[in-house]
Amino acid sequence: MYKVFVNELPLILTNKLSETRNGEYFSLNQESIEDAISSLRKGKLKEAFIYHPNHDEILKKFTKEIPLVIAGGGVVKNKKGKVLFIYRNDKWDLPKGKLDKGESIEECAIREVEEETGVRNLVIDNYIRTTYHIFKRNGVNKLKQVYWYAMSTDFEGKLKPEKKEGIFKVKWKGPAKIQKALENSYVNIKILFGED
Repeated sequence: MYKVFVNELPLILTNKLSETRNGEYFSLNQESIEDAISSLRKGKLKEAFIYHPNHDEILKKFTKEIPLVIAGGGVVKNKKGKVLFIYRNDKWDLPKGKLDKGESIEECAIREVEEETGVRNLVIDNYIRTTYHIFKRNGVNKLKQVYWYAMSTDFEGKLKPEKKEGIFKVKWKGPAKIQKALENSYVNIKILFGED
């Protein structure tokens, strides 16, 4: 099963028909997928399901209809145990960005954190998980698949928000401030902190 978020609402790709019983069920074709995305975007549905019997094929077939954008990002901790957040589009988010040709997903995650925040000396501690969401670019729906990594750094320099990417604040946050930030964040970010 894959949970793909559309405007914070789940579009669930599943190979189990039993999971589709409480929501609207759509076929795995271009028109049906676009209908499901549109219904979620307009708030006509709280969740939607796309069924395909083969779990290994479902994401592959979905990305034949909705172009895939692969990205990497980081949940970065400093020596004080604080986590690095960015503020973009009136929400608290974590640094992430698109994979460039020829780089590994780990290199992408480190580069994007550096570019968006100014933080250096990043070390990947481990892979956390992959999240999915739909976004629209030039009128076309795309699926963003983000590989998230736990990172650490001893960086103590000045934080530099990447303004050309619409980032206006970069902050280190401790536990209480993380909880506050998550109140104004995205479902996929909350998932990374164990909130679903």
